[in-house]
Amino acid sequence: MTQETQIPVQENGWTNLYKGPRGTAVKILNRVERSDSYLDRLLDAEMRSNDMNELDKGLLNEIVTGVIRWQMKLDWVLTGFFHGNFTKAETNIKNALRVALYQILFLDKVPHSAAVNESVEFIKRLRGQKVADLVNAILRNILRNLENIRYPDPKEDKIQHLAVIESHPAWMVRRWVQRFGEEQAHQLLAANNQRPDLTLRVNRLKIDFNYFLSQLDHVQVQFSRSQYLDFFVRVKHMAGIGSSEMFRQGFFGVQDESAGLAVTLLDPKPGDRVIDMCAAPGGKTTFIGELMKNMGEIVAIDRYETRLNLVKNACQRLGIANAHFITADASTIQTQPAEKVLVDVPCSGLGVLAKKPDAKWKREPEDLEKLIQIQQGILENAGLHVKPGGILVYSTCTTEPEENIEVVKKFLTAHSEFSIENANQFVNPTLVNPEGYIETFPHLHSMDGSFSIRLRKSAAQ
Repeated sequence: MTQETQIPVQENGWTNLYKGPRGTAVKILNRVERSDSYLDRLLDAEMRSNDMNELDKGLLNEIVTGVIRWQMKLDWVLTGFFHGNFTKAETNIKNALRVALYQILFLDKVPHSAAVNESVEFIKRLRGQKVADLVNAILRNILRNLENIRYPDPKEDKIQHLAVIESHPAWMVRRWVQRFGEEQAHQLLAANNQRPDLTLRVNRLKIDFNYFLSQLDHVQVQFSRSQYLDFFVRVKHMAGIGSSEMFRQGFFGVQDESAGLAVTLLDPKPGDRVIDMCAAPGGKTTFIGELMKNMGEIVAIDRYETRLNLVKNACQRLGIANAHFITADASTIQTQPAEKVLVDVPCSGLGVLAKKPDAKWKREPEDLEKLIQIQQGILENAGLHVKPGGILVYSTCTTEPEENIEVVKKFLTAHSEFSIENANQFVNPTLVNPEGYIETFPHLHSMDGSFSIRLRKSAAQ
């Protein structure tokens, strides 16, 4: 069963082979593995389909995100039971086994027999009885030995142990153990593997906050108010949130508290001119518009028109009327300076692995160096667009110092006209580093990992 020596499978042409939540899960996992496709986009496309009911869509989402989140651990177990080299197995077979094993190890409500039978039947449809029998034998053997599965010994190699147990690339584990120590690193890894809550930002341009909470009660959605930001609400889940009437009417946006902190730090006021240098997908742009009460001007910039369309659509849904949009490279664009400039730069995304588990397998250490160059270029150009006396906020959704404070310190060394303003006066002080900037971590603050810093440009130029 070596990879691609078997019959090729045309997923689009043979959709009946990939039916149901488990078959569809294999189809999505194949695409993630074979291409640069983003998991959230592939899932979103399937969630819009009418081929499955809400229950099946929920199971599909759980299986796909779960398999990718726990891939290292699943592959460790499967390697121990597979006949031959598991990593070189045909993609369909690998992912069918991962789907079955994820349900066995992590989903209490799915009977083991159902998890095994579905994957065996799927392989039988695809590859015939002989291969299906091999898959069946592997999974039955695992079931018989569930209590005896051995993982890497932490006494022999603590990095490999954590990498497998908490399913993260070894380079990432090593980096965080060196930075935080073993216990804190383990907590961070574990937090990345939690199913994330959904955070809603209530749109006060369209609905009263307390009335919105009463509507959540009415539809029996359990929620808790954010301890860090007014008008943000955490919910465990909202089935079909994107198609709900409250969403369509623009009563709320989906936005993590960490992203809201950057806008809170910017502190946009009605009448300001604000530039959002890297605006897509639009969460920060729309929050800025809401705080400005549609008075003043927002310039929303993004390099790609397709992504800028996401910002336009979000503004339209949420009733943001004071934004205009420019397709341009944030490192080279020239436009009129502004009182407030937000620079939410492209980054490694290592703070959002709970929401985007596929990112941990796509990233390599050398990616950071390339990103730092991009970040520095954008920040440099953003500085030129701040009026004397104005504010520049630099933010990321990563936890890595090289992309965060080190980029800013290099900028400040070259630009003495900018200085750090302490974030304490704008946000909860428990989120503020002793040097005056915001740093959040999943294991400490139960939100995405992020960085935000507020810089003021001197008035005398």
